[in-house]
Amino acid sequence: MTAANITLTPLTEDDREQFILDNQYAFKYGAVEEFGMRDDHLDGDGEIISRKTIEHCIDHGVAYRIREDGKIVGGLILKIDEQTKHNELEILFVSPDVHSKGVGTAAWRQVERLYPETQVWETCTPYFEKRRQIYGCCNISR
Repeated sequence: MTAANITLTPLTEDDREQFILDNQYAFKYGAVEEFGMRDDHLDGDGEIISRKTIEHCIDHGVAYRIREDGKIVGGLILKIDEQTKHNELEILFVSPDVHSKGVGTAAWRQVERLYPETQVWETCTPYFEKRRQIYGCCNISR
């Protein structure tokens, strides 16, 4: 796969609900893959990322769908601060069908092309995600 066939398209209101469901599925899949099934009585909705958190990120950020050859394969949400140029990657997820195939990396390259003025990118990665090259919270300065 090359970055040429990975594109980002702005999230539309018509796709908002599916974006939330796809996001929750991708993170739950990663957690179950690492830890096995959770004891469902520990929290009410059984999700790794709550609907409230995802909706807050969408409402206060810029959300995109990740597409491979036009097909939706994930999504991401950014928080852009045009004054400080210190921006955040709030959420990035890819479909389990395309895990470990370079989709996330190619999507990130697209983000960097869209926001070349960024001086610092900040993100946090769930501790259970082994596929990530960066663990925990970090700042990436240019």
